[in-house]
Amino acid sequence: MMGLFERYLSLWVGLAIVLGIAAGSIVPSVFQFVASVEYAHVNLVIAVLIWVMIYPMMLQIDFSSIKQVGKNPKGLLLTLVVNWLIKPFTMAFLGWLFFKGIFADWVDPQTANEYIAGMILLGVAPCTAMVFVWSQLTKGDANYTLVQVSINDVIMIFAFAPIAGLLLGITDITVPWDTLILSVVLYVLVPLIAGVVSRHWFEKNTGLTQLTHTLNKIKPWSIIGLLGTVILLFGFQSEKILSEPEAIVLIAIPLLLQTYGIFVIAYWAAKYMKLPHNIAAPACMIGTSNFFELAVAVAISLFGFHSGAALATVVGVLVEVPVMLSLVWFVNKTRHWFSA
Repeated sequence: MMGLFERYLSLWVGLAIVLGIAAGSIVPSVFQFVASVEYAHVNLVIAVLIWVMIYPMMLQIDFSSIKQVGKNPKGLLLTLVVNWLIKPFTMAFLGWLFFKGIFADWVDPQTANEYIAGMILLGVAPCTAMVFVWSQLTKGDANYTLVQVSINDVIMIFAFAPIAGLLLGITDITVPWDTLILSVVLYVLVPLIAGVVSRHWFEKNTGLTQLTHTLNKIKPWSIIGLLGTVILLFGFQSEKILSEPEAIVLIAIPLLLQTYGIFVIAYWAAKYMKLPHNIAAPACMIGTSNFFELAVAVAISLFGFHSGAALATVVGVLVEVPVMLSLVWFVNKTRHWFSA
């Protein structure tokens, strides 16, 4: 079942938001100092927090599972099409529709562009860690989920920057390619290599039991990294949020539509393809949820702490867990729609 972290993630994020806003109002000088600790447009404090978040996720992925890809190619095909050919583009469209159209009178053009950018970064980052939780709760095939996540992470190394750059460009946002590529190297490639090397060492020297024990010990650091990042982000955004609280609601609306919409597309396709339920469930969950840790890190690197892009990615964290839990309930209720 879900651990304390996963089950109450929205609560922890909510508390971190309140703490960040309060701290940003009371001691703004602390946040100004943190913002100044950067190199090549990468904030070093955030970089450490992101690595603390992502490393345990990469350590639990067994990339040797990729050799099982041929056992049920339809499920993998569904995941890849949804993640890389549909989801990024629908997210960009919804961002444009709401912040250039429906909400245009309520948001200034620069802020609208940044909100769209944050949504795009969420849309180009398919889920890596939490999908294991969703898979378990829907009685998904754990080994096949591992294959899907492993393939997606490999693709992410090569596809994240080009797709994000394309969509950011289409929405008239200047793309600093050097910073975008550096972010992918720092927040995907480096932790991925560290996870592979570490896992190989454990398997060779101590065995999988010790690896599992180590993962259980370091997983709490993921929540520390995530909540630390949220506190910093909302500390920097505190003045704007207190003066414009409706911004959170405006961002949440298209994100909710995107999440439920992508799920409907993926779940219908899975049923049409006659996938077994234990393959269909995690395949749809991967496409529906986001690798928000990566999106947050890249948004900060590209646009800064104070940006609407960074705010949009953190709102994504806030809405994701309750939405995904509602989808877990639906998937379990409709198990009879699929073969065993």
